[in-house]
Amino acid sequence: MKPIKKPYILLIGLFLLLGACMNLKQPSKKIEYYTLEYPSPKFDALASLPYVIRVDRFTTARPYNTGQMIYRNQSFERDAYVYYKWQTNPGAIVTTLVNRDLKNSGLFKAVLSPESRFSSAYTIEGTVDEFFEWDAPDAWKAVLGISIIFTKKNTDDISNAILFQKTYHQVRACQRKHPKAVAEAMSQALSKISENITKDVYVYLKNDKVKNPSPEGSALVIP
Repeated sequence: MKPIKKPYILLIGLFLLLGACMNLKQPSKKIEYYTLEYPSPKFDALASLPYVIRVDRFTTARPYNTGQMIYRNQSFERDAYVYYKWQTNPGAIVTTLVNRDLKNSGLFKAVLSPESRFSSAYTIEGTVDEFFEWDAPDAWKAVLGISIIFTKKNTDDISNAILFQKTYHQVRACQRKHPKAVAEAMSQALSKISENITKDVYVYLKNDKVKNPSPEGSALVIP
């Protein structure tokens, strides 16, 4: 066997070095971030009520409490994308949009964010139970589940403080098999759930107003 000449060894080393430099300069795949977008539901035909409501921060069930986009392609399994993520965790997204929709509805005297210094007589607490992409054989779907508890302050009995508890669930088909389409379908799902939350809170308070003509929470108070 003939020995490899030194110039060939140097040439091979040079090619390897150049290849390594090129790999270092090539950027890794860009991470794409998504959030939810939709116009607030309209309630033009309903009269405003003199109540102040606070929307507390929504918590998120452990499997979905992450900025990663979670998907299901087999029963009992969940996985996450590497290069596709939510801008923040689902609880923060839902809190921001539900709070915005309640404010924009014009149905209440005021709707307070979790950071507000004002006090309110009524509070919405919530949990994002499901927030994932379902890769079904026929099409991808966005699955969203949210539970809320509507409470009233200044009551001695906890059973009277909880006015109602309800779970909302939506499954929306994606237009194509891509994470952006999942964000679009998830937006549609939250739009409908937010609309239903607003209606349920409004109906409860409207009935309460009939029973109690001088409602609590009609004034903003700084504690």
